Amino acid sequence: MPKMKTHKGTAKRFKTTGTGKLKRGNAFKSHILEKKSPKRKRAFRADSFVHKSDARVIRKNLGIG
Repeated sequence: MPKMKTHKGTAKRFKTTGTGKLKRGNAFKSHILEKKSPKRKRAFRADSFVHKSDARVIRKNLGIG
């Protein structure tokens, strides 16, 4: 059986933390920014964590576990 290949689109969007959680960027921060408040735009900068119900598929695509 050949090795599983990493899904490169997934690899660019998600990173693994030291404890094994998956980090992701936030949506809605690239355009139509005039109507969004500065506080909301600042909050988009911080990374979020992937919900555990989605993590299984993402880990599979990354070739983890």
